[in-house]
Amino acid sequence: MAIDTSQKDPDARDLSYLWHRRLIGCLGLSLPFLLVAVAALRPTPGLPSREILDSISAYYYTGAVSIFVGVLFALSLFLFTYQGYRGSRADQRLGAIGGICALGVALFPTAAPEGLDPPAWWSEMTRTIHYGSAVCLFLVFIAFSVWLFRKSSVPKDEEASRDKQWRNRFYLGCGGVMIASVLWAGTSLITDRPIFWPEAIALLAFASSWLVKGEAHRPVVRIAKKVARR
Repeated sequence: MAIDTSQKDPDARDLSYLWHRRLIGCLGLSLPFLLVAVAALRPTPGLPSREILDSISAYYYTGAVSIFVGVLFALSLFLFTYQGYRGSRADQRLGAIGGICALGVALFPTAAPEGLDPPAWWSEMTRTIHYGSAVCLFLVFIAFSVWLFRKSSVPKDEEASRDKQWRNRFYLGCGGVMIASVLWAGTSLITDRPIFWPEAIALLAFASSWLVKGEAHRPVVRIAKKVARR
């Protein structure tokens, strides 16, 4: 019979939560780079092979479509199964909303880049659902950083408390970067300028907050402390 380690060994359960957060962070961190690299390796006729497209969503129409859809599906799965802190329903509910939004971004693509034809089933409503899902997804990312990540219990010892205060400031900074990036992308409605970079910056801020929440930074901090003592 399988043993439920989450009940018998709290450390094992906590470790699984850390890796869950790290995986979510790694997905967000890798997405912009993978899209650009794979699209360059698998050029699409009608699109420049060595130039960055106007948006991350535009890579749905390139040779990197499997990366775009695959990462979003994986992100959706991890968000749906995210438990957060014991006794907290907000993490689970917000994760479920984010999972639905990630699916919406993947399943309802934006308009095709100039020079390409959209799928036969594509319509203006498809683009509307895509934009709505993308905005909602970033709002979920922002809520995690500026609200839920900062609400976690603060350890009692002084050193751990200082570390938590530093991380809270970091989460708030990541949330601020995401808010600024979303507003920057929103100006494209007036300027009609590309939004790849604001989207990419928002994703990097999102990924950074989840990686720190998953304590992926701790090995680097330990090495820095050892070097400083020498």
